[in-house]
Amino acid sequence: MSHGFCEAVVMLGSDAAGKTTILYKLHIGDVLSIVPPIKKSHLLDLISRFGFAHRKIGHIGNNSNKGGGDAFTEVWYSNWKNGMQNFIAHEGGPESPHTFARIKVEQYQNQRENIDFVFSSKNVANEDEYRVRLTTVVRVARYLLGEGLAFRGHDESPKSMHRGHFLELLNWFCKYNEEANKVMLSNAPKNNQLTSSTIQRHIIEACGKETRKVILNEIGDKFFSLLLDEARDSSMKEQMAVVLRFVNDVGEIVERFVGVVHVIETSTQCLKNVVDEFFAINGLSLSRLRGQGYDGASNMCGELNGLKALILNGNKHANYINCFAHQLQLVVVSAAEENHDVSQFFDYVSMIVNMVGSSCKRHDALRQAHRDKVVQKLQSGEISKGQGQNQEISLARPGATRWGSHYKNITPAI
Repeated sequence: MSHGFCEAVVMLGSDAAGKTTILYKLHIGDVLSIVPPIKKSHLLDLISRFGFAHRKIGHIGNNSNKGGGDAFTEVWYSNWKNGMQNFIAHEGGPESPHTFARIKVEQYQNQRENIDFVFSSKNVANEDEYRVRLTTVVRVARYLLGEGLAFRGHDESPKSMHRGHFLELLNWFCKYNEEANKVMLSNAPKNNQLTSSTIQRHIIEACGKETRKVILNEIGDKFFSLLLDEARDSSMKEQMAVVLRFVNDVGEIVERFVGVVHVIETSTQCLKNVVDEFFAINGLSLSRLRGQGYDGASNMCGELNGLKALILNGNKHANYINCFAHQLQLVVVSAAEENHDVSQFFDYVSMIVNMVGSSCKRHDALRQAHRDKVVQKLQSGEISKGQGQNQEISLARPGATRWGSHYKNITPAI
């Protein structure tokens, strides 16, 4: 007993003389034979040592079937009549709780040679490096998203002079951060650099979800309005922008852009399905909707089959309000068509913008004439100096459907 704890009971039976023999293995590999008469106290001590490994290691791992181990680890064993069967059942096979506990004890005693310990130590180091790598990549992505800059470059090969904003900014960050430089780019494993286009898209999506989560938490159970507008992007895909308008906790009216959704077609039912899916994904309730704001297209504001009508069928309190800018545009177009002088004025402005914009020399001459006029007025005191005043304004062509573009077109000309 003084050599160590008992790891496993090998045999419990009777020899030819009818004497009970207990064989057990010590941790040093010796096998001793105890020939009774054996005192019960000695046998209890043997049992307590037999359960040592279970008391120390028994709570490690997921071993729901203890094989009667409580009798040796938590309470005293008293069923001596069936002792041999219970001991053998407790020892079990290679996957028994007793064997599991014995292996854990051996691994604990030889940590330097334990392969699990070696892998565990290496995994901890790999996790620390991965955390630094991921944190660096997310910081770079958040900066580019905040500035509205593109991630990818036209040529991202190592020989390229400019590999795109993401890789260039990541390379610059590593130059001035020694901790990141040790585990990033060339010092990172080839299969774990976190710089691929797929990883970039995943990070962008994750940032978008977190931003949307903050906006939705800000809305909470408040009433809100829905603003939608669709347009075709440069990749020839129909995209629908989604904006939510609500009153925040301090009584301010705010509008939050919450996403762009690709729509296969612009039919009324398709748009309604997209809205329902967007509400379901983001946990928004149609019953909290109190307003709709779209343009004047028939698929949006149709009285019978428009998106407005379909939403009103589900929530009669979701009042529709036509886009004011679109209404003003229709008023201006109608007024210009009825008044010859107004129509001619807009035609002349468009001709001036086209003529000046088509020639750099004419544009420079107009800019110089405007500068001389501003200097003359400043000297005569007609206008005053100040931050943001007397700035050069570029000529802009008007849009076909927005009154605001006409305002920007007229202001520089005047």
